[in-house]
Amino acid sequence: MKRGIITVILIIVVIGLIAWVLNSNKKKNDEQTALVAQGSGAVSVRIAPVKKEAVDLNFSANGTFEPKQELNFLSENAGRVTKIYVDEGDRVSKGQILAHIDAEIINTDRETAQATLENAIKDEARYASSFKTGGVTQQQLDQVKLATKNARLRLQSSARRVSDANIKSPINGIVNKRYIEVGAFVTAQGTQLFELVDVSKLKLKVNVNEGQVANLNVGDRVQIKSNVFPADNFSGKITFIAAKADATLNFPIDIEVENNHKNTIKAGMYGTAIFKFPAQAPTITIPRGSFVGSVSSNQIFVLENGNKAKIRKVIAGRIINDQVEIIEGLKEGETVIISGQINLVDGSDVAPIK
Repeated sequence: MKRGIITVILIIVVIGLIAWVLNSNKKKNDEQTALVAQGSGAVSVRIAPVKKEAVDLNFSANGTFEPKQELNFLSENAGRVTKIYVDEGDRVSKGQILAHIDAEIINTDRETAQATLENAIKDEARYASSFKTGGVTQQQLDQVKLATKNARLRLQSSARRVSDANIKSPINGIVNKRYIEVGAFVTAQGTQLFELVDVSKLKLKVNVNEGQVANLNVGDRVQIKSNVFPADNFSGKITFIAAKADATLNFPIDIEVENNHKNTIKAGMYGTAIFKFPAQAPTITIPRGSFVGSVSSNQIFVLENGNKAKIRKVIAGRIINDQVEIIEGLKEGETVIISGQINLVDGSDVAPIK
């Protein structure tokens, strides 16, 4: 019985305590609300002092290494593969014979074209002799000469096909993939024979934003780091800068990298391009979010007399990460409003947040 009475008393005490806390909080809120109602209606804003700071243009970008040259080598003549001289992983030189195709039919065509040309030459000689004695007309002689010319072209074409029976590498590189075996039949429509890649030089493909691409030029040297060989320093040169941004508003960049270190980079590995620039003179910069609307508006709010927001026209320069260079319109010692502009008009009362 006594235990039940004690429990009831404790519950009453707790309820009373909660009621007292809630009533106390309500009084404080009412006091704050009354204070705001009596105030001037100033807009809360964040501010920052205007000063010159050193500009760091250095940045890095990650990308993937790709071969400088990559070729899927296709057949040009029909025939059966009789010999293969290389295998996957072999290094080949430009002009080296990779495989041989049975050229029996091609040789027959060449012999026929050779015989046709010899007959055409004989006919041309006879017609030329007859033309001197008036036996044939100039038109007939011209037709024979044309036939000789066409026969010579057919022979050249046949000779080229015979030469193509020896499949030669068009580039210096490595056989990355072999698609044929001895005895396989290839067609003139382009059977895939080999995949050749040249990794003596690589291309590191990276993307940079609009503020970064403005400081880059084709031919600039770039420091390259490989994720696989972090202790090695590679050197690269910018060979391509896209003239148009991609769907993500970034600009693709190609960097040619010499792959002549002891640790050879392989195509498909990840790498980092480190872009370094000379030290820049200190300049006035403000946060990108300080602008009314966007940077292109060239309008900001400055703080005057400690509690007034005045709109100011400025000239923006480079966009450096989340900062924007101000070329004209601001001086050191002034104060710029960096947030809360959406609620401001020229001359609004403001309350800077410390």
